[in-house]
Amino acid sequence: MADIELYQQKIQECEEEIGKGIIGQRDIIRQVMLALLSGGNVLLEGMPGLGKTMLVRTIGQVFLLSFKRIQFTPDLMPSDVTGTNIMVKEEGRSVFRFEKGPIFANLVLADEINRATPKTQSALLEAMQEHTVTVGNESHCLEEPFLVLATQNPIEQEGTYPLPEAQLDRFMFKVMVKFPSKEELRSIVELTEGQELPQIRGVMDGPELLRVRKLISKMPIADAVMNYILDLVMATHEENPYIREGASPRAAQAMIRASRARAFMEGRLNVSFEDVQKVAYPVLRHRVLLNFDAISEGITEDGVIRMIMEAKEKSLYA
Repeated sequence: MADIELYQQKIQECEEEIGKGIIGQRDIIRQVMLALLSGGNVLLEGMPGLGKTMLVRTIGQVFLLSFKRIQFTPDLMPSDVTGTNIMVKEEGRSVFRFEKGPIFANLVLADEINRATPKTQSALLEAMQEHTVTVGNESHCLEEPFLVLATQNPIEQEGTYPLPEAQLDRFMFKVMVKFPSKEELRSIVELTEGQELPQIRGVMDGPELLRVRKLISKMPIADAVMNYILDLVMATHEENPYIREGASPRAAQAMIRASRARAFMEGRLNVSFEDVQKVAYPVLRHRVLLNFDAISEGITEDGVIRMIMEAKEKSLYA
């Protein structure tokens, strides 16, 4: 219990420290923290200039994690991400040596991921799921903790390639980064123009983060809460006028892990229905594919998820 209370306090300190460098966006910080504690990858979507890159860099500083940034462009090749075998001379003979790419870091920022071609986007699939990189006939393990945080511009922008469903499913969360309010915008301008940026201190390191993850993974979930999670995922496969394809089993796994992490951050050791409801949107919004009727009527993924949750809530408290 002493360890649990200590780490809960440290996690709160981490969240506060990240907030020093990021004005507003409290919900965004919380959701990225939940993914970090759950070992899941995050897709951040929003217009350019909203601080997505700064957020990821600040998290790396607070958690003392090695950080690499990959700028995705149409001419980026898979080997530019994973690394490649190069020929070097050793003791009078030529041998191949693996030169690691930027994917070999604790925290990898895939900036504007949907500006690269699908072939290059798919270079991340193995790393995101298995935490390994295979080049030729040899596999290389990535150092833990490992996390991919990808940013993408809205699909409507020019020069973007939509991410395939298989890759979207590897992201635990899809987080929507909204434009700041007028008050937040004023604070951002005052902070970045003519003033010294706040000093961000490290609070927790990689090994401690792994220990916290292990503690969180052992938190119990009541049968009623577990059934609620499964019912939400199954509801995306029931007859619905707006859904073309429902969520995968990874959605249920992600919701369980994220709900445990939220309960831990809230200072509890049991998962509640509220925890599930808070994480359902970022877990499901990129896994629910809408049909033409939804698009033509202006129905969004969040709107469909809200309908499902309201229906399940009525049956929950009936």
